[in-house]
Amino acid sequence: MTSVRAAPPRAAFPALGTTAVLLVTDAAALAEGERLLRASLAEVDAAYSRFRDDSEIVRLGAYEGRVAPVSPLLAAALHAALRAASATDGLVDLTVGQAMIDLGYDRDFALGPADGDPPAPRPAPGWWRVRLDAATGQVVVPRGVRLDLGSTGKAYAADRAAARIAALGCGVLVSLGGDLATAGPAPEGGWLVGVGDDHRAAAPGDPVVTIRSGALATSSTTQRAWRRGGRAVHHIVDPRTGDLPAPVWRTVSVAARTCVDANAAATAAVVRGEGADAWLDGLGLPARLVGHDGRVVTVGGWRSHA
Repeated sequence: MTSVRAAPPRAAFPALGTTAVLLVTDAAALAEGERLLRASLAEVDAAYSRFRDDSEIVRLGAYEGRVAPVSPLLAAALHAALRAASATDGLVDLTVGQAMIDLGYDRDFALGPADGDPPAPRPAPGWWRVRLDAATGQVVVPRGVRLDLGSTGKAYAADRAAARIAALGCGVLVSLGGDLATAGPAPEGGWLVGVGDDHRAAAPGDPVVTIRSGALATSSTTQRAWRRGGRAVHHIVDPRTGDLPAPVWRTVSVAARTCVDANAAATAAVVRGEGADAWLDGLGLPARLVGHDGRVVTVGGWRSHA
């Protein structure tokens, strides 16, 4: 995961089942920036948390396939998720909600995933079945389809919050559990970010990268992991099967223009497995992939330093 190793003014607090970290280049903007970040994440939680019965995304189920009105925030988040699904040929798919529940991820991770024997895996219904008209703020979700924005939701929240806070006239870095977005002018020398399996603590030998603009995201099978039906499982699902992807890459970090793009590419690479390094290189995205066997592959001009 990505963890910030920079000295600028900083605030951190629990949010969205993870830790929100804010860095700004102007100490005078920190208090207002934190207020904006807290408010922005509260809006996100109310719009598309899968773990709140009163969230907009959960309440879509009551429409049972009929046209449903959605807020501009949820419409934008759904648009980002559908664009990511299209760009990854469905390897990132917002219709994996039921598969996540079947694997035991049916509540906020802080409360502990469910244990016991899961039902047989089933492929995700398919992102193309979700019909969104962002201009009118209307969506159609087929009856019985459960949405999950786990692969794009926090990343979109990071992009959105960073842009809002940068309007204060300072450089900004927002990290949500390792989904990291920047906006505004970077500090001298750039933002220093540690890259590893765990965004909460750097491990010996974890590389550090410098970010001057854009975003960085890491998808890892070592975090948000638990046991279900007598086997180790985690939060990344292959939509093609509704089950875990083949154990090729344990951690993938990707740099891109937006955090949504970075996270979608990183998650798709974990799901894709063999050949993901060549796929990322073909897209021109700087990336670092760590295999389950410990091998490290970098592509797209990825550069790190100790």
